[in-house]
Amino acid sequence: MHGSSADTPGPRPQQYNAPQYIPREHVQTYERYRRLADLLDQAFMIPGTRIRFGLDAIIGLVPGAGDLAGAALAGYGLLLARSLGAPASVLVRMVGNIGLDALGGAVPLAGDVFDVAFKAHVRNRELLDRWLAEPRRVERMSRLALIGIPLAAAAAVALTIALGIAAVRALAGALGG
Repeated sequence: MHGSSADTPGPRPQQYNAPQYIPREHVQTYERYRRLADLLDQAFMIPGTRIRFGLDAIIGLVPGAGDLAGAALAGYGLLLARSLGAPASVLVRMVGNIGLDALGGAVPLAGDVFDVAFKAHVRNRELLDRWLAEPRRVERMSRLALIGIPLAAAAAVALTIALGIAAVRALAGALGG
């Protein structure tokens, strides 16, 4: 066994488990972020189901402060994405996921169900993974999402208003008014 790596004194090289597109200097931070996202969004499973949830849903039970704490913890992923050089469009999408999670989670009880379903931390980690693997494609899709989502929301509001007006007119006509 002479000459084997087990006989070699000194620290052993760290195993590189992160995807190869993660720069080596960011591997430890990335692995911490991966574990944090999993802990916050999918650490536990509801027995007899495939439904996973994490600490974000649990701390979200504390009105206001829980969702604020979840959003603050999500800042770690934003800092990592920024240090990796993620473009503004990807960072804004990540902030949007965090904001939507905080807003949706603010509704008592229903917000906790939303936290279990939406999983903003895992969404952001997956977005970062996709950007690292295919930067140009994900940046383009992020820009389109930043334009398309507000347009779709505005169209949904306009449609809701139009349907409301049509319903009021139909009701007024039916009542003879």
